[in-house]
Amino acid sequence: MSGGPESNKVVIIGGGPGGYESALVAAQLGAEVTVVDTDGLGGSAVLTDCVPSKTLIATAELMTDVSGAAELGVNFHDHQGDAATTISVDLARVNTRVKQLAADQSADIARRLAKENVEVVQGYGRLDGPGRVVVGDQSIDADAILIATGAAPRTLPTAQPDGERILTWEQVYDLTEVPSELIVVGSGVTGAEFASAYLALGIPVTLVSSRDRVLPGEDADASHVLEEVSKRRGMKLLSESRMESVTRSGDVVTVTLTDGRSIQGSHCILALGSIPNTADMGLEEAGVILKDGGFVNVDRVSRTSARGVYAAGDCTGVLMLASVAAMQGRIAMWHFLGDTVHPLDLKKVSSNVFTAPEIATVGWTQQAVDSGEMNAEVVMLPLSGNPRAKMQGVRDGFVKLLCRPGTGIVVGGVVVGPRASELIHPVSIAVAESLTADQLAQAFTVYPSMSGSIAEAARRLHRV
Repeated sequence: MSGGPESNKVVIIGGGPGGYESALVAAQLGAEVTVVDTDGLGGSAVLTDCVPSKTLIATAELMTDVSGAAELGVNFHDHQGDAATTISVDLARVNTRVKQLAADQSADIARRLAKENVEVVQGYGRLDGPGRVVVGDQSIDADAILIATGAAPRTLPTAQPDGERILTWEQVYDLTEVPSELIVVGSGVTGAEFASAYLALGIPVTLVSSRDRVLPGEDADASHVLEEVSKRRGMKLLSESRMESVTRSGDVVTVTLTDGRSIQGSHCILALGSIPNTADMGLEEAGVILKDGGFVNVDRVSRTSARGVYAAGDCTGVLMLASVAAMQGRIAMWHFLGDTVHPLDLKKVSSNVFTAPEIATVGWTQQAVDSGEMNAEVVMLPLSGNPRAKMQGVRDGFVKLLCRPGTGIVVGGVVVGPRASELIHPVSIAVAESLTADQLAQAFTVYPSMSGSIAEAARRLHRV
């Protein structure tokens, strides 16, 4: 069951980032590769999650920019010369564009796999032992199998989506009418992103959070900024409010809380977490150990407990990011086919929450420092003092850097602000390559630029 010239038939179940990226690596290394896919190449990341949601958010960002244009001296007028004071969104047109972009991206992936001679089999794949995959009445022998089946939105018996007014995050792109009052249940990354996006699109939003703050898994200072900005823009935030049920009567959706309160709106998005797609796949019968909740247990080179069976992506529950899924898949193939491989290091993963403002993080966290898990010096620099930020009318956000007190090595960072997903990259490089704060500070930045704040934060960590 080890890689080699006589033993390199790879079967990948799932066509998302964990699946198609690993297929490309395996093909590059000379393996015979088959991808078994049910829902379309690209998986949820391309078809129902990352690509669609970030396309929707791109429209929301533009509306945010336009709404602040007057401060920068830009005024809009209608055809009669009167001041245009309102902007609105054509949600049907936005969602048509969203779905077209997702389909185009999926088609691009299909063309790339075909070019690399990767066979794609449509259907539901399940294991018949650790060395065979069954798809319908077709049986495919494999020297290595990669499980990359992703996850699906979690629902509750008391909160069942109907696809019309009670929606999972996969169903929002079928909306043609603009909600008159949107309720988002769940304040993790998905809930916060949709609440922020629809608010920017001019839709009244109520966010129901069972925790004491939005984004409980993110940096507390970042969550505080997001809450302040969201409230200022009109969002209703209900913290420490646990949902009991979601019901619909005609055009009205009612969210009932466990304390007896209820909120009514026209639509509700359920953002209650994810369930791994691992049921009825013959995994446990093949010797694959599943963790609580049905997630596949893997080590840092993506191996499961069954020899020759690997897993990658959301079905492992390691870190639910498309970038991590892709890296887990690549690592699996590098390991199986004998190429150079470095075990997955989650402390080098950069991630972003696409709210307004964005929240990007990498490495060790403030929470780890506060709890004593990591000894680090922390500096936080507001973006409001940055000259480029002033020019663009940006007042909210900050740069935070964490470095080791003895060596000065940068071990973590947080960026909150517009395009934080791009601004985190120099910090990510510093963390990945163990650069010191001085090295980060001494690299030239453009003046004026938002990235100047990263260099300035690093300078403030200098110790004589």
